[in-house]
Amino acid sequence: MINLFAQPLSRLRFRHLFWHLSLDVTRQRYFFCHACVIVLVFTLVSGCNQPFFKNDLQAIQARGELRIITRNNGNCYYEGPHGWEGFEFKLASAFAKHIGVKMEVTILDRESYMVEALMAGQADLIAAGFSATEDLRKHLVFGPIYHQTQQLVIGRRDGPKLKSISDLVGQPLWVISGAFHEKQLNILKKDHPSLSWLSISDYESEELLEMVGKGLIPLTITDDATMSLNRRYYPHLKVHFALDDGKDLAWVIHPQSPYLQKAVKDWFQLPRTQSLIERLKQHYYGHLEKVDYVDLTTFRRRVNKRLPKYQKHFEAAAKKYNLDWKLIAAQSYQESHWNPRARSFTGVRGMMMLTLDTARYVGIKNRLDPKQSIYGGTRFLAKLYNRFEEDIADPDRTFMALAAYNVGWGHLEDARNLALSLGKEPNSWSDIRTTLPLLRLKKYYRKLPHGYARGAEPVHYVDRIRTYYKILTRWEIDKSKRRTVKSSTISHQPL
Repeated sequence: MINLFAQPLSRLRFRHLFWHLSLDVTRQRYFFCHACVIVLVFTLVSGCNQPFFKNDLQAIQARGELRIITRNNGNCYYEGPHGWEGFEFKLASAFAKHIGVKMEVTILDRESYMVEALMAGQADLIAAGFSATEDLRKHLVFGPIYHQTQQLVIGRRDGPKLKSISDLVGQPLWVISGAFHEKQLNILKKDHPSLSWLSISDYESEELLEMVGKGLIPLTITDDATMSLNRRYYPHLKVHFALDDGKDLAWVIHPQSPYLQKAVKDWFQLPRTQSLIERLKQHYYGHLEKVDYVDLTTFRRRVNKRLPKYQKHFEAAAKKYNLDWKLIAAQSYQESHWNPRARSFTGVRGMMMLTLDTARYVGIKNRLDPKQSIYGGTRFLAKLYNRFEEDIADPDRTFMALAAYNVGWGHLEDARNLALSLGKEPNSWSDIRTTLPLLRLKKYYRKLPHGYARGAEPVHYVDRIRTYYKILTRWEIDKSKRRTVKSSTISHQPL
C-alpha cells in the first residue's frame, strides 16, 4: 500500500504517483465491468435452475430450517428421558413441521439478548414465553396470544406474611436482572419509592425458587407456570400474592418477515393448532394438581427413610423388564406408601397392591413379600406397556399403561374408542385423560363393552405418580451431586 504521508512529494514523483492511481482506477473499472458481465451471464444461463425467493417464508423453506430462540428451562426447552421437551419447543416444532422445515434452536437466557439476536437476523422468531406488553408492541412484532401468565411473589411458609406491594417494602427480594418482573418492579417503584430488590445475573427462576425452598434466600418472583412445575420439589414454598393481573404470552417474529408473520397467524387460527395447545397445556401443567403440603413433606421424609430398604429391588426389577426404577418406585408409593403389608378394602395387598388373580398371573406366591410384590407389579406393568401398538410413543404409552394398571385394560380401551368417536386422538394421553372420566356417565358407558368405570381415578392415579416420579428424579440428581462433591473433597485432602 502507498503511504501518501511518508515523505514530501516532488513534482516528478507526484506525476508518477498520479499515473499509478489513474491506472489503478482504470483497472478497477475494467475488473468491475468484467465481473458484472460474468454475473449477468451466469444469471441468464443458470436463472432457470436457481431459486428466486419472492418472500421471507420461501427463504426459510429453501434454507430448510426455522431458527428459533428460546430458554433452557422446564417451560421452554430441556432434554427429557424421551428426547427434547418443553411447551415452547413442542409448539414451535409443530409449526416448523407445518411449513415443511426442521428447527434450529438457539438458547439465550435474557430477553434483551433474545431481542438483540432476533433484530440482528440470527433467528426468525422467539418462542420463550415472551410477555406481549403494550410498550414492547411499539418496537416488536408479536404473534397471536396463546397463554396467560402471572408474576408471583414467592417465599417460605415459615417466612413473613405478605399480602401486597406495600408489605414488600423493606423485604430482601432477589430477582433476575433484566427479566420481565424486574420491569414490573420498576413501574411499581414509582408509587412505592422505598421498594428495593437485589438484581442478579447468571441464574434462572428455577434456581432462585430452589434457593428460597432451601432457605438460602427469603423472597423471589417467578411466573405461575414455573412455580407449578417446581413447588412439588420444595413443599415449603408459598405464594404470597400476584404482582400483576396476568400477561399475554406470544412469539416474537422478526419485523422484516411479513410472510412468516402471516403464516404464524394463520397457523394459530387452525382448529388443530388450538387443540394442540390445549393438549400441551394438559401434558405439561394439567397433572400439577394443587399440591398437598403434608403429603409431599411425608413423601420426601419417606424417600430418605423407607425407600433405601427397597431401592435395590426396584432397580433390579426395572432393569429386568426394561423400565425406569424411579417410575416403579413412584407407582409403588402411590399404591402402598412403600408399606409391604398394605391392604385395601377390596383385598389387594402388598407393595404393588396386587389382586390374587394378578399375583397368580405374574407368578407371585406371597404378595406380602416386598421383593416378590415389586417384581410381580413391575412384570404386570411391563406386560401392559408391551400390549399397546408400537406406534404409540412415550411418555403417552407409559401413562396409558399406568392407567390400565389402575382401572383395567378393558376400561382403558373403552376410553380410547370413546376418544376416537369424539374426534380425539386415541394414542394421546392428553386426550385419554379427558375421556376416562366420561366412563362414569350413562350416556357414554351404556354403549361401551366394559360399561361403567370410575374413570377419574386413573387420571388422578397417573398424575400423582408423575409428581412422585419427578421428585425422585430430582432427588437422585441431588444425591449424585452430593456424592461427587464428597468424592472431590476427599480426593483433594492435603497429604
